[in-house]
Amino acid sequence: MYLRRPPADNQEWRLDRLLHRKAEQGVKIYVLVYKEVTQTMTLSSRHTKNALNELHENVTCLRHPDHIGSDSAVQFWSHHEKVVVVDNKRACIGGLDACFGRWDTHNHPLSDCHPTDFSRTLFPGQDYNNARVLDFQQVDHYVNTQISSLEIGRMPWHDVHMTLTGPVVLDIVQHFVERWNEIKLRKYKKRTHIDWLALPHNVEADPEHPVSRHPHLERWREIGRQFKQYWQGEEDLPDEDGHSPFGTCRVQVVRSVGDWSHGVLTEDSVQRAYIQLIREAQHFIYIENQFFISNTGTVGPVKNQIAKALVERIVEAATSGKKFKVIVVIPEVPGFAGNIKNENGLKTIMAAQYRTINRGGQSIYEEIRRAGFEPRDYIRFYHLRTYDRINSPASFIKEMEQNSGVTYHEAQIAQARLWIGDDGYWHQEKVKIQGPQPDFGMELSETATTGKDAQKIVEEVEFPPSSQAAAEIVKKFESGATREDLGVSDSVAQHTLRDKTNLKEEKWYGTEQEERDSYVSEILYVHSKVMIIDDRRVIMGSANINDRSQKGDGDSEIALVVEDLDEIESRMNGQKFMATRFAATLRRKLFREHLGLIPPQNCDGSKTKVTSFMRPAPIPNESEIGTREDDAVSDPLSDQFQDLWISTALKNRKIHSELFKTVPTNVVHSWAEYKNYFPKEVKAGHLATELDLDTIKSKLSQIHGHLVEAPLEFLIQQAELVEGADWQGLNPTHGWVNLAMVEVILSFRGSEPLLRAMPSFLVLNNPVDS
Repeated sequence: MYLRRPPADNQEWRLDRLLHRKAEQGVKIYVLVYKEVTQTMTLSSRHTKNALNELHENVTCLRHPDHIGSDSAVQFWSHHEKVVVVDNKRACIGGLDACFGRWDTHNHPLSDCHPTDFSRTLFPGQDYNNARVLDFQQVDHYVNTQISSLEIGRMPWHDVHMTLTGPVVLDIVQHFVERWNEIKLRKYKKRTHIDWLALPHNVEADPEHPVSRHPHLERWREIGRQFKQYWQGEEDLPDEDGHSPFGTCRVQVVRSVGDWSHGVLTEDSVQRAYIQLIREAQHFIYIENQFFISNTGTVGPVKNQIAKALVERIVEAATSGKKFKVIVVIPEVPGFAGNIKNENGLKTIMAAQYRTINRGGQSIYEEIRRAGFEPRDYIRFYHLRTYDRINSPASFIKEMEQNSGVTYHEAQIAQARLWIGDDGYWHQEKVKIQGPQPDFGMELSETATTGKDAQKIVEEVEFPPSSQAAAEIVKKFESGATREDLGVSDSVAQHTLRDKTNLKEEKWYGTEQEERDSYVSEILYVHSKVMIIDDRRVIMGSANINDRSQKGDGDSEIALVVEDLDEIESRMNGQKFMATRFAATLRRKLFREHLGLIPPQNCDGSKTKVTSFMRPAPIPNESEIGTREDDAVSDPLSDQFQDLWISTALKNRKIHSELFKTVPTNVVHSWAEYKNYFPKEVKAGHLATELDLDTIKSKLSQIHGHLVEAPLEFLIQQAELVEGADWQGLNPTHGWVNLAMVEVILSFRGSEPLLRAMPSFLVLNNPVDS
């Protein structure tokens, strides 16, 4: 997994190489990885553990939990934190996993096809992924691209993560140390080469700190490895690039942990923080989350009360006649492969979200209407979607293949193989490349059940035996080009943003039909877990809005509640308002991206400028306050902003639906309408219209940003998405759950492979005595 792109210019920034380099410098690296249920998930965490432990003696990777058959079996829950801590000094927390398919830019390209210069590839191997078409398979085989980049657009990724420095880092380290030592106690007690860890705090310097009452403080200090910390004591931290390591934010760590995950009594402080923040909101709430499954009451298997808090706060504001708005952005479709009608996992999640939002008897919209108010005046839901053009004119690709004797997919696999190197981690005989079936527009074949067999095999490619052989294959294919295509953009996704050029100006060196065939649309998958209150407070972390993340003794989670003391002058409902810098600038940045009010973020290799937004704390982000684009989103309650936001979402939705026949859609209310909605013989994600190409380009040019309205009337006439006291499939602890349902439940988490699987934590430390 490459942290900087394109890989051709950043070989030293492959994650395993970076870790190896730091380990050789004497840095101790501790990694905790979620141990998946292998029958239902494709994380290959065993490979991750082995690959990391073989890097260097200073790297230690542990897996947890054990599952069926072990003394402490955990069947349903997962470790879901995404945490990096460095030297007890800096930390990273949020929604972003260190794994395939997560690296992205503000452009969110769907295309990564570079027929005449494969070195421009941004998403090599399994990084070119579309989980809606086919989930990750054999993630320990990096070159297994699985899908054809000639025909299928990748599924782009939207996430939010923060870096921080300051005393709160010690609380994050405490969370890691508690987890590490609990796993050491349960699984590795007799393995002396695996360290116990001591808590980092200096209680002599700060005797009133709550950690002084920690039951294991002294014992872990006696047996555990101690690392230097900077925040307690007399030693001053040096400035970094002229910036003080101390900031202006008050930060509180909140968690979802319990006995299975952490060896403690159940703590659900994440849910409590969400509810308290909602109740204390005065004007405005903004939520981005991968899921939105909650309950407005106490009946039913869903127990978390976030939806209830939203209803109560909205009704309170409406009753008092006060202007109050809630905006929620979630994925258009859960990021799992399959046809909505036939895939129970997809259908169950979508039904649960609809029942939370606007149907089923106790939804948010129904409860607000029951109180006598129109819900859309107070709360609205949105998704993200984008389009692109794949630079793959069939006649040109065919000509290159004939001239070179090498197929495009052979070159595609060879390029990924080239960047593996010859370290011996991977070997396989064949790689299967798959393409879209001509069936049901954005949907997969109705015969598909898991997504594994949903696609036709386009080509079976031999795995190059060495880097040298791979380089020769790529060079040979590129030599088959009879012309340069430097004038043709490999992606046109930048035109959804404030680009200086227009889509109509884009060149194309193929036929008109080939260009039509190259346009694709796809969901922009929302994976962030953030809520912003009144442009003053933020909660951000790993927790989804569902019971798995919120219940405490389910999935383990961590989040930070942040309140900045640095106030900036802003406006709220047209009136002067003092916002806090962190909350307001974060919310504005997100809104400007969603509305297309930011410049493109092109990735041009060595020419790419490192900006302040790519630097970790305490380096401050460059201020964008006062720009015309920032002013347009500065007041979230103003009529001007609301008109801009709503009209952009409606227009973008209309264009995507008209040109690509996307689902969900408000014009489909039943399975019968669903079946008749799609034109036949249309490849998944491609144009589904008879309009001429100039008209298509004119309409696409009117798309600004990625925001689209949530079609909440989709399948509203289907009883299984509306009725029933028991939200079937949402409670994995029910006695009737069988193995098939376990797969559905675990799919709520999704496949999140690192290196080749997801680390719950990554902690890097320089020993005290080094």
